[in-house]
Amino acid sequence: MKLSVLDQTPIRKGATANDALQESIELARLTDNLGFTRYWISEHHNTIMLAGAAPEVFLARLGAETKRIRIGSGGIMLPNHSVLKVAENFRLLEALYPGRVDLGLGRAPGGDRATSRLLNPSNEFDPQAYIEQIRELSDFLTETPTPENMNGKIKAIPSIQTTPDLWILTSSGESAYLAAHFGIALSYAQFINPVGGPDAIRLYKERFKPSEQIQAPQTNVGIFVFTSESEEKVRQAKTMMEYRFLSFEKGDFNRLYSYDDIKNYKYSETDRQRLTYHRNRYIAGTPEVVKKQLIELTETFDTDEIVISTFADSREDRFRSYELLADLFINANDATESFSVNNDNNAIGREWSSTAAKTQ
Repeated sequence: MKLSVLDQTPIRKGATANDALQESIELARLTDNLGFTRYWISEHHNTIMLAGAAPEVFLARLGAETKRIRIGSGGIMLPNHSVLKVAENFRLLEALYPGRVDLGLGRAPGGDRATSRLLNPSNEFDPQAYIEQIRELSDFLTETPTPENMNGKIKAIPSIQTTPDLWILTSSGESAYLAAHFGIALSYAQFINPVGGPDAIRLYKERFKPSEQIQAPQTNVGIFVFTSESEEKVRQAKTMMEYRFLSFEKGDFNRLYSYDDIKNYKYSETDRQRLTYHRNRYIAGTPEVVKKQLIELTETFDTDEIVISTFADSREDRFRSYELLADLFINANDATESFSVNNDNNAIGREWSSTAAKTQ
């Protein structure tokens, strides 16, 4: 199983946006060293709870702070933007960090529609227009002459030999058809909508058409995850996540709170019914509990990659959760591979890599 990160740049009560962005830089370095596959930044607007309004700007910094991990958007909300400008932004990133850039695309506003309209006054929230944007973006990235780019006279610069990897993000399953049609990788947002994901991925694979970008279907699944050796920290994280889900559902996007602020909140019967639905949007537990549930998730979705978003009441708990996940999956894989190599060489003393030794 491959593990990746979705960072929504959360701002904690008592902290600032500056603090959140510095924490993201540290988390990118950490997960790069831990062996995570990719680090995605989300796009959000008009909220005091998140700091990530411009993934393309922040990714330029994260690329310089990391060495191996792929960096990308999870995602760029394409209707908010000029297609040419998105193509130029991500071509520039690809030129800076060749072979490491993902361009994840979404159709949602990343906030409210009034804000989205200000970001792009020509946005009519038309699904057909989104399809045309994807086609135009792909043409710019591959330098394919079309009437929209005046048969190649208008190019997205810099002109380079490689292209960022395209991904389409979906929470409804609708965009799975687009990803299959265009031959683009698909990411399903289980953390947004816990219903219909396995069917969306199945349909995507059945209808996939090979493209210049990828020849076979490629998928991952995004979900909120928190793990800790402490049962009490797990309980508190669950409480925070469930309260956050209900708050967002009620339109409360502009209030910062800690566990102490909400620990005695009394849920109504309607709230409890909604929490039954929301509990499939996250996984929280001690390491072995989380390991079992993540393996089940990959089997249910028929995917080999999980993109993990983690909220925690402290930087230390958030970072520790990612470290424990690496121990469960990444370091364990390294240990198995090292053991296999030494066996093949008939080594008398099985020498484990320093990374694998951490799991002993």
